[in-house]
Order: sequence, then C-alpha cells, then structure tokens
Amino acid sequence: MSGFLGNLMNQAVGAIGGQLGEKFSGSIGDFLKGDGLNMLVSQAQSAGLADKIQSWIGHGENLPITTDELRSLLTDQQIQTIVAKTGLPAGTILPALAQLLPAAVDKHTPEGEAPTTTV
Repeated sequence: MSGFLGNLMNQAVGAIGGQLGEKFSGSIGDFLKGDGLNMLVSQAQSAGLADKIQSWIGHGENLPITTDELRSLLTDQQIQTIVAKTGLPAGTILPALAQLLPAAVDKHTPEGEAPTTTV
C-alpha cells in the first residue's frame, strides 16, 4: 500500500519489513471501512476511551493510546483477525497499532466527524 498509511507504517514499524508492513496498514484501513469506525467509537465509549477516539476524529491533536488501552478497546476477535491477516504476533501488532490507529482514524475522518450509518 502506498500513500499515507504506507508511509506511516514504514515509520512506525519499518523493522518488520515491506510486505508485512503493507499487510498491516491495509488491515487497519479495511477495519475502518464501512461500520468499522462506528463500531470502534461505540467500543471506545464502553471502554471509557471516548475522549481519545473523539480527539482522533475531531480537528486538533490526537491523544495517544497505550497498548493496554488498546487491549480494552479492541475485542480479542478483532485482534485475532488482524493477527490472521498480517501473520504478525499480537505483541508486535499492538504497539504498532497504538502508534498507527490515531492517525488512521484521523485520516478517515477529514471532516472531523464519524460517518453516519445508513440502514
């Protein structure tokens, strides 16, 4: 993957290697498509992390997230899906995801608002 997520991946986890980095950043983008972002917002509210995700969606500075907070934000199934798609262990994915997710959400919400779901 080229562009924003590809560059971000290279900076955050360059040591992982090109092909794995592309898989990982592609998995983040895939996760945020469709209802993924709205699901993430809902999960953040349940995990007490709404202020963090709102900072990523809104304009201004993105608040950081720790790997422990990320574990409380994402379900085990979501983490395992990323593990399966990338072939990377969770111990490698979570620190990288903590660095990448705020910017990826910010990139997917250029208007400063989460997309509305249509039924």
